[in-house]
Amino acid sequence: LRMKRVEVNDPIALLDEGTAQCLKENYIEAFEYWNKAAELGSADAHCKLSVMYYNGEGIEEDKGMGIYHAEEAAIGGHPRARYLLGSHDLENDNTERAVKHFIIAAKQGFDGSMKALMEFFKVGLVEKDILTSTLRDHQAAVDATK
Repeated sequence: LRMKRVEVNDPIALLDEGTAQCLKENYIEAFEYWNKAAELGSADAHCKLSVMYYNGEGIEEDKGMGIYHAEEAAIGGHPRARYLLGSHDLENDNTERAVKHFIIAAKQGFDGSMKALMEFFKVGLVEKDILTSTLRDHQAAVDATK
């Protein structure tokens, strides 16, 4: 059934098939399925491609393409991609921008971003009112998924 959906370019089926291929360590095939799904607008596929490119997992490392796909996924509302962008900014000493990415991802319910913001609060990089507001929005997003 999934392959029939793949044949008609269903982005969810392409994403799923890419994931299945990745689990089998068929990275080139995974890349091809995810790339097609990304072309069709899948934020999840953009996020997976971001990780592949950024870390050189199964393909040649290309940080620029990794960031491009993370940005596309973040624009599509993908919280993990937003977290990845924040992590990249943090690695490149752009803490202020990283905090902004983490706040957005935390408000979308991404736990990793909330944890990072709590650490930033401990060292004075995030104000208490911002942390409190973000924590409230984070909890609301998590509750909405239950």
